[in-house]
Amino acid sequence: MKITRRQVLERWWMLPVAGTAGAFGYMTWYAAKVTFGKKKVGEPNFVNGPAQKIAALSAFPEEWSEVEFFYDSRPCTLLRVPKSVTGGLDSGEAHFVAFSRICTHLGCPVNLVKDMEVLAFAYNYRPPKGERHPQLGCRCHYSVFDPVRGGEAMFGKATLPLPRVRLEVRGSDVYATGIEPAPTLST
Repeated sequence: MKITRRQVLERWWMLPVAGTAGAFGYMTWYAAKVTFGKKKVGEPNFVNGPAQKIAALSAFPEEWSEVEFFYDSRPCTLLRVPKSVTGGLDSGEAHFVAFSRICTHLGCPVNLVKDMEVLAFAYNYRPPKGERHPQLGCRCHYSVFDPVRGGEAMFGKATLPLPRVRLEVRGSDVYATGIEPAPTLST
């Protein structure tokens, strides 16, 4: 059977319709993946490393005090948080947790965002009412990670939690002694 030019032109409309349907199908799949596919934080899987002094305990006078440092050639952040965190460190009444500052989406730097209005306006994220505290945010694609939930990805394109750093108190100083492996970056 020979297909005529007229028959081809009569069915030409199918191409943009199929392309549009495919694009919407992909967007629906991707939206579901980044919304419902976030991985929960489990028990730490630290890889041992050399002991490295980060800061004195006195450098954290209040909750949400922060010290940035490098460990295993990765930029990291150490935070004093209001409660105990899985993979964190408790020292008396103070609770500490440290994370790699490399976003698990595409590897951009992550920073502590203390202002809830900046978090709402710039990142389009408002934590649930009982959990309004500073978050770690990635400015590249606006992923948000919760330090009190062990660095779990809460919003944005990142689906994996931030790698945690193992902490120890030695005398009056906080040391890093290991870090979780860097994940394969997601897209």
